Amino acid sequence: MSRSRTAILAALALVAGASGTALAVVPGDAGIAAVPCTVDYKVQNDWGTGFTASVTVTNNSAAKSSWAVKWSYAGNQKVTNGWNAKVTQSGTAVTAANESYNGTLATGGSASFGFQGTYSGSNALPATFTLDGVTCNVDGGPTGPGPTDPGPTGPGTKVDNPYAGAKVYVNPEWSAKAAAEPGGSRISNQPTGVWLDRTAAINGVNGGMGLRDHLDAALTQKGSGELVVQLVIYNLPGRDCAALASNGELGPTEIDKYKTQYIDPIAAILADSKYAGLRIVNTIEIDSLPNLVTNTGSRPTATPQCDVMKANGNYQKGVGYALNKLGDAPNVYNYIDAGHHGWIGWDDNFAASAAIMKEAATTEGATVNDVHGFITNTANYSALKENNFTINDSVAGKSVRESKWVDWNRYVDELSFAQGFRNQLVTTGFNSGIGMLIDTSRNGWGGTARPAGPGATTSVDTYIDGGRYDRRIHIGNWCNQAGAGLGERPQAAPAAGIDAYVWIKPPGESDGSSSAIPNDEGKGFDRMCDPTYTGNPRNGNNLSGALPNAPVSGHWFSAQFQQLMQNAYPPLP
Repeated sequence: MSRSRTAILAALALVAGASGTALAVVPGDAGIAAVPCTVDYKVQNDWGTGFTASVTVTNNSAAKSSWAVKWSYAGNQKVTNGWNAKVTQSGTAVTAANESYNGTLATGGSASFGFQGTYSGSNALPATFTLDGVTCNVDGGPTGPGPTDPGPTGPGTKVDNPYAGAKVYVNPEWSAKAAAEPGGSRISNQPTGVWLDRTAAINGVNGGMGLRDHLDAALTQKGSGELVVQLVIYNLPGRDCAALASNGELGPTEIDKYKTQYIDPIAAILADSKYAGLRIVNTIEIDSLPNLVTNTGSRPTATPQCDVMKANGNYQKGVGYALNKLGDAPNVYNYIDAGHHGWIGWDDNFAASAAIMKEAATTEGATVNDVHGFITNTANYSALKENNFTINDSVAGKSVRESKWVDWNRYVDELSFAQGFRNQLVTTGFNSGIGMLIDTSRNGWGGTARPAGPGATTSVDTYIDGGRYDRRIHIGNWCNQAGAGLGERPQAAPAAGIDAYVWIKPPGESDGSSSAIPNDEGKGFDRMCDPTYTGNPRNGNNLSGALPNAPVSGHWFSAQFQQLMQNAYPPLP
């Protein structure tokens, strides 16, 4: 059975016609522009370690005398030979250029070619194709939409990537705080996550907007187009067993309260037909499941609280219940939080974390079909892409994995980790069409401290420390980090296997208080938020690197907001 892939238009918005054919709309245009090109990519045969594929490209723009189709793989696929095109590969990037006999491509004309390849693990289909540098969409072809294709869109039909061709909801409450800051109007129109971090948040806290208020506002912002609303589902029993600053209101055994007083009311609101036209993206329970792998048992990072949660299984039960109940609505897309590379990128943590996520996704009535994807780096600071070194580099006879910073991790940045972990998740049993989100709200690391090139090659440590963008004292530091900056602006389909870069953590909201502050939100004081703290095994017994004078987690932190703008990368205008 062949499989075909509908590529996501990164620069063009997709709208569905009555027949389900994807058309491209140039942002800002009043009318519909012609689709510049279509690419139909089909896996014809797949025998587990290799495959053959056929590709047809159709040119809808000016006639061409030569052409080149390009795409990238999210996995380790390698092209071994091709026919009817010169097919070459560099890393994950593949280029198919015309042969001398088929270079002419008239307006409306098509050319077909094929190739054979090898792989291990997952043979995920490419997400995006270009023809001579122009992004194409993909014709489903005569076989009809494949298992990862969106097909006809509209209420009741999930699309492959909810961010493709859609605006994303701007939270009015966060936007007002950002705009009130000097210079904040430069980013106050950016979309951020709406955090439902306690039961009271469903109806609104202290006169603030509740879930229905946000969804009603989203309908207004939506207009006649598509719009994504980003929600954070974050209230597990015994929440954040390794981080006191973000402890929650429910005790370790209060799973029934989580189900009936928190998840069920949210599910009822999301199922309201009034909101059927919204694309609702749920980030499911940040920093929960990986804790059961890394902070339990005999590990030096273990905590008694995490041991309790591993023993009672309420993290898995809560996540499974949320996936099952929230996933019932056809316009809802669940993305499970998957930590970050500086947490589960090590061999001992990598496959084990994927396995426990599979366990959670197949309990309490949930199935892998309730999981649309995963999100990494939520509310964290890991650099998106370290350009000054790779995991394969060696200096003075030592691999970069031996440096104090990398410390035997398999990954050096979030993009490579998200793509690699996606393959592991598919291998573990999740659907091959899952997409990844990366939170880039605070991982830009710009400003004057951003290195312009690699460090000195006198030792592997000088090489890494001199070249790394991530300027934290230790990769385990997570609270209100000094020197951090805004990262890539939210955007759809920025890389192979990545559904979007998002700002789930609203910039300017504190990770935790620098000293103990009494509150009625169930949030404790974590020494990792104290700039004088000298650390613990989870951060290599280093200073915390936290900013001083921070408020309770989730509260507005003006000094941090100003720092994030100052150190933004790409820089703000």
